Amino acid sequence: MSDTRPDPRIIQAAAQWHALHREGELGSAQQARFMAWLAASPEHLREYLALARMTAELGALLRGLPDAEAAAPVPARDDNVLAWPLQPRRPTPRSLPAPVRRRSRLLPRLSQAAALLLALGTGTSAWLAWPRTQHFSTGHGATRTLQLADGSAVHLNASSALSVRYSGFARSVTLEQGQASFVVAAGRRPFSVQAAGLRVRDIGTTFDVSLQREQARIGVAEGRVQVFAEGEPRLLADLQAGQSARVDYHDHEVRVADEDAAAITGWWQRRIVFRDESLREVADQFNRLNPTRVDVDDAAGALHLTGNLGADDVDSLFAFLQQQPGLATTRTERGIVVRARGAAKATTPAPARR
Repeated sequence: MSDTRPDPRIIQAAAQWHALHREGELGSAQQARFMAWLAASPEHLREYLALARMTAELGALLRGLPDAEAAAPVPARDDNVLAWPLQPRRPTPRSLPAPVRRRSRLLPRLSQAAALLLALGTGTSAWLAWPRTQHFSTGHGATRTLQLADGSAVHLNASSALSVRYSGFARSVTLEQGQASFVVAAGRRPFSVQAAGLRVRDIGTTFDVSLQREQARIGVAEGRVQVFAEGEPRLLADLQAGQSARVDYHDHEVRVADEDAAAITGWWQRRIVFRDESLREVADQFNRLNPTRVDVDDAAGALHLTGNLGADDVDSLFAFLQQQPGLATTRTERGIVVRARGAAKATTPAPARR
């Protein structure tokens, strides 16, 4: 026979949340944590409603009893019997005992309490199932870290925007522009990211999604993700920790490569880490985080480079670009201008796709 007793930790948490609600209205942060706790497991909602039901019934019972002042005993009579204030006369044989009358008055109250709890349970379940959407964005040069209602963390790069849509059945994020990394909290509801016609399904992980000019880049620092074309069952990529995929927007052609986990999340520390990346994409990363602008022409932008630079270190970036034999790099008041030299206009081939 299986043990169906509730987890004592869940009962304790339900009691703590119920006590906080009785003390007064929760703040926005507390309310978000409470709703995340309720949505995390059906057992949480069940135990909280059971506690609310028991409290309501006890309150109704107490309201059916006389108050403290009325219940105070009067001085004893000679026959050593205390008079009950609610019954100034002895009941006649045809009178119903007072406790029976109190119970008959209490029954409608308990019925009302049960109906109220049913409405509360139905309303709470509907609230949890009803989708809720939040929008977040960052300006030029400013990154941001978000704590979502379920405990997941999002690192949002500069000049980026996303929407978060949670319901009682799914956790969905839409990356509208830029770049974001996700540290996903465990939960029964699936977590997925939609971006540029792709759907990235989390399988317990830390991963990064970047919308570049011609392709989306998905890198996995920990765990595993699966990448699908939105609305299609066909699996485009199944990525493990230390892998990244570049998916073309036009034809969904995929190129998978090994990538160091520290490189995937380097931008969290305002570092631009690139391996065999086009200079055009490197310049976009630098320009997103830095007030100094890097302008490259088409030929120079197609060259592929590897490096690791601080986003705020303009001098090191300039020195690095000057070392590239195929580039002509100059400083201006506005920033750095990069052009291809003569024969160097033939671009370095990109790695073979697989």
